[in-house]
Amino acid sequence: MIKIDSYEYYYNPEDGKYYIRKRKNSTHPLKKLKDKLDKSKDKKDRKDKTSKGNRFDDADTKVNKSRDKVNTGNKKNKSRDKVNTANETNKSYDKADAVNETNKPYAKADAMNETNKLYDKADAVNETNKVDITDHSLYKMSVKNNHKHTIKVSIVMPTYNKYHQTSLSLYGLSKQTFPHAEYEVILVDDASSDNTSNILKEVDVPFKFKYIQMKQNKGRSSVRNIGINHAEGDLLIFLDGEMLAPPAFIENHYKHHVHESNLVVTGAMHYEGVYTFIMPDYNEDQVAHLKELVGRDPEYRRLYENYEQTKQHSNVPCPLVTKEDIDTNRFQRLSFPNRYFLNSGLKHFGERLEGFTLPYIAFLSGNVSVRKANLKKSGLFDETFVGYGAEDWELGYRLYKNGVQFVLDPSTVAYHQEHGISKRKVKEQWGNHYRFVKKHPNIDVLILSLEWKELPFMHLHQTLVEYNQLEERFPNEYNELKHAFCTMLFRIIEYLNSGQPVTKLYDLPEGSEERIKIHQQFETLRPRGFDYLASSFEQIYYL
Repeated sequence: MIKIDSYEYYYNPEDGKYYIRKRKNSTHPLKKLKDKLDKSKDKKDRKDKTSKGNRFDDADTKVNKSRDKVNTGNKKNKSRDKVNTANETNKSYDKADAVNETNKPYAKADAMNETNKLYDKADAVNETNKVDITDHSLYKMSVKNNHKHTIKVSIVMPTYNKYHQTSLSLYGLSKQTFPHAEYEVILVDDASSDNTSNILKEVDVPFKFKYIQMKQNKGRSSVRNIGINHAEGDLLIFLDGEMLAPPAFIENHYKHHVHESNLVVTGAMHYEGVYTFIMPDYNEDQVAHLKELVGRDPEYRRLYENYEQTKQHSNVPCPLVTKEDIDTNRFQRLSFPNRYFLNSGLKHFGERLEGFTLPYIAFLSGNVSVRKANLKKSGLFDETFVGYGAEDWELGYRLYKNGVQFVLDPSTVAYHQEHGISKRKVKEQWGNHYRFVKKHPNIDVLILSLEWKELPFMHLHQTLVEYNQLEERFPNEYNELKHAFCTMLFRIIEYLNSGQPVTKLYDLPEGSEERIKIHQQFETLRPRGFDYLASSFEQIYYL
């Protein structure tokens, strides 16, 4: 093989032919050829040169007429094999080859855009596989598929040490019927210590994907607010990182907000759980439940039995559900309904919770949608709420006070991938509930304390209805009883937060005037039709 860097070409005017010889310096062969041609032109007049040139074939004539296109002429000239070989390996073509190589990754982007028929391929070819990075003092944000199409829906997903579940959740979101170019997913990683940081390079998603990695753990409220601030869509869907969304999930949320601008839509009341992994930290109840569910499918049962035989050697999650199982809905064999809220009374009020006095409890941030404009009006999540619980109800309460309509829609349900339950959550929950009642010490917030007594929400609702009626019908009566009732409701949460026994919530000395008045007022409640209020008062007064 001729090494192009070591040889040069020269023209012999005596016989009108080209020859090749070892080069004496680093001059490029093509430049050398040009110099030789120029020199021969100086020695002969144009007429003689033209005559001499007629002995060449058509390709040689093209070279003489257009020296700028000498490469093309040489490649087409079949009579000069050596020149042709050299030119084909010429370094001038290397750059073109490199350009072609860089275009190959865009073939994948083209294939992705074939599935999203609303937008032309050319845009995605230029924009896919590009990752824009912003380094903030609190976090680093990486953006994948950073196209310029208008985003209608922003999904804000906080996650913390849920790498395995979050990977499946993102796969589910990539299968949505909603146009891929019209929604984005903002995954806010609250400084996870597992493999969550690998997700950006592992996932292949058709939507705009923003991965925000916190530099230190900030808590649920804070990371959701960061997600909100980076959201481009007018509609926000809050979805926990372990939620597995069916294909029509976004579309079913979005359709409610098209013609109404003052809604909160939730699928969380129609809760569905699913075991996608066998987690080493499942409690006894979860293990028993999973054993029951795997019996529905021979393959899942086989996987579980294999895990049982080897679990003492492993402390990592064992996968049960695959992406193919999600595509075929086979994973639903490991799912189960949990209708706690609906079975506790909410189903009696219909899809719009008409007449329900506590609609804000439908704002459960694991799966809920609201327009960004409503959040701007009511305020974002309160960042003093750190850890688990009540931060979503507190925001929901502010939305409720600003007149937002709450809607329950079973078609917006998502599947919660079950994981181990931290004992720390219970303490965090009471701590945040205590912040809630301190911030809003109103009867329609305090009444939630009765949930501790395991009273259904229908009972809480009826108690609140009767309390409001008591205020309206007897504004100047029952003052001692109403004060005592509200004080006891507050102290339930206060005591639970501090770890005190929940007893003697309103302990008055025997024979005191206030105690006597409370007893007298209590005795008239049932005769006047306040049965639920009397029952609720009684259950906590005599603790």
